[in-house]
Amino acid sequence: MTRTPPSSRASFAEPTFELTTRWMDNDVYGHVNNVVYYAFFDTVINRVLIENGLDIHAGAIIGLAVETGCRFHGSFAYPEVVEAKVRVAHLGRSSVRYEVGLFGRDGAGQSEDACRAEGHFVHVFVDRVSRRPQPIPDRLRQALASFQISEAP
Repeated sequence: MTRTPPSSRASFAEPTFELTTRWMDNDVYGHVNNVVYYAFFDTVINRVLIENGLDIHAGAIIGLAVETGCRFHGSFAYPEVVEAKVRVAHLGRSSVRYEVGLFGRDGAGQSEDACRAEGHFVHVFVDRVSRRPQPIPDRLRQALASFQISEAP
C-alpha cells in the first residue's frame, strides 16, 4: 500500500489556531493518545462555528457530526503546542466537510510545514428540535466559504 504524504501548511486556509497539549493527553507510550486528536479537531471546528454566529446553546440550528477520520504522520507529546489549520473541502446546502491539519514546531520553535496528523469532520446542520436537515445559515455559509481552498487535495 502506498502511503499518502502529509499535507502542507499552505494547503489550508488562514488563520492558524493554537492548542496546548495537557499532561493527561499523553498515554502510556509517551505520546498524545489518538482520541485527543479528535478532540483537537472538534475544538477548532466549533471555535470557527461559534466565532461565526452559530449559537450552540440556544440556536434553532445545530451541527451534528456524521463522519470523522484521521491519518497520523507523526505524534505530539506533552508539553507541545499544536498548530491547527482548517480548510473546507465541501460546502453543501446543509452539510460541510472540514479538513484539519495539525502541525508542530521544530526544536527552534519554528512552525513545521508538514502535518503530523490530518483529519476530516462532516457536519450536517439540522433543526435543534426535529433533527431534520436545514440550510446552513447565510453568515455561517459565508464564513465557511472563506475556508475553501481551490487546490485542496
